[in-house]
Amino acid sequence: MLARVRCFAVMTVVLGFEGSANKIGVGIVRDGEVLSNPRQTFITPPGQGFQPSETARHHRRTVLIVLKEAMEQAGLQPADIDCVAYTKGPGMGAPLVTVAIVARTVAQLWGKPLLGVNHCIGHIEMGRLVTGATNPTVLYVSGGNTQVIAYSKLRYRIFGETIDIAVGNCLDRFARVIKISNDPSPGYNIEQMAKQGSQFVELPYTVKGMDVSFSGILSFIEEVSQKMLGSNECTADDLCFSLQETVFAMLVEITERAMAHSGSCEVLIVGGVGCNLRLQEMMGVMCAERGARLFATDERFCIDNGAMIAQAGWEMFHSGQVTELQDSWITQRFRTDEVEVTWRD
Repeated sequence: MLARVRCFAVMTVVLGFEGSANKIGVGIVRDGEVLSNPRQTFITPPGQGFQPSETARHHRRTVLIVLKEAMEQAGLQPADIDCVAYTKGPGMGAPLVTVAIVARTVAQLWGKPLLGVNHCIGHIEMGRLVTGATNPTVLYVSGGNTQVIAYSKLRYRIFGETIDIAVGNCLDRFARVIKISNDPSPGYNIEQMAKQGSQFVELPYTVKGMDVSFSGILSFIEEVSQKMLGSNECTADDLCFSLQETVFAMLVEITERAMAHSGSCEVLIVGGVGCNLRLQEMMGVMCAERGARLFATDERFCIDNGAMIAQAGWEMFHSGQVTELQDSWITQRFRTDEVEVTWRD
C-alpha cells in the first residue's frame, strides 16, 4: 500500500536504487536535474547468462561503492536527501531483494521516507524528462519486458506486449548460441555485427493482433544457425542482421497500430534495447511517414539506471505518495498498468 502525504519542500532531492537485473545503479535527481547516475554491470563469460543468486552477490558487493560514488558526484550529504526510492519490480527476485534491503536500511538510517517504484514507470518518466515528450506512445523494450504503452485515465495502459519472451531476451539468448561476448552487453555486440551483415535470412514473423512472439523466432534461428554457419551458407553477421531486421519490424508494426488507436503523434522508445540505433532508425521512418515525432535516449538513460527510479520517485513523492516500511516488499511480476499514475492529468 501507498500512504499519501503532503510535500512542502521547495527543492526536492530523491535518491534512487535500481537493481532488477544485472546492473546496479544509484541515481540522484533534484527537481528534474540529474545530479549523478553511476552504475556497475555484472558481466558473465561468452555463452553464459546471469543467474539470480550470482547477480545478487554482485549487487551486494558493489551497491555501497556505487552509493558512495553517487553521493560524491552530486556533492551531497545524507541530510540533503528528501526521499529514498527503489525498484519494487518487475525483475529477478534475488537482486530485487538485495536492493530493497539496502534502500530500506538507508531510509531508516537517514530518517527519510521510502518509495517503491515500478521499473517500467521509471523508464517512462526518465524518457519523458530527458526528451521532453508530452504524451507519447511508448515502446518499452528490454531484456525482461516488451510492451507498447499509452497513458489514459491515471494509468499507463498496455496496448500490446510479448506473449512469451522479451525481445532483449531473444537477442541475448541468440548471442549465447553463437558465443558473442557479453561485454559491454550481448545486444550491443549483435548490433555491431549486424552492421556488417548483407545477406537476409528469412525468419518467422509473428505478430498476433497487438501482441508479438519471439520464442519461435529464437528456436528457428538457433536450429538453422548451426547448419548454415557450418556449411558457410551465411555468416554470423548475416544472422545478426536478419534477426534484428525481423524483430524490429514487428515492434514498429505494433507501435504504429497503437498510435492509430490512440491518435498519438509521438513515440518514445525506452528500455535497454531502445539504445539500438537500427531500431531508432526504423521507428523514425515510420514516424516520418505518419507525420509523428520520435523520441529516444542514449545508453546513459535507456539502460537500467538509478536516476530513472529517482525521477519516478520524485513524481510519486510530489503527488503525495510514500511507501510504509511494512509495505516495502518486492514483486517479480509488477505490471505497468497496476500503478496509479497520480502525477499526471
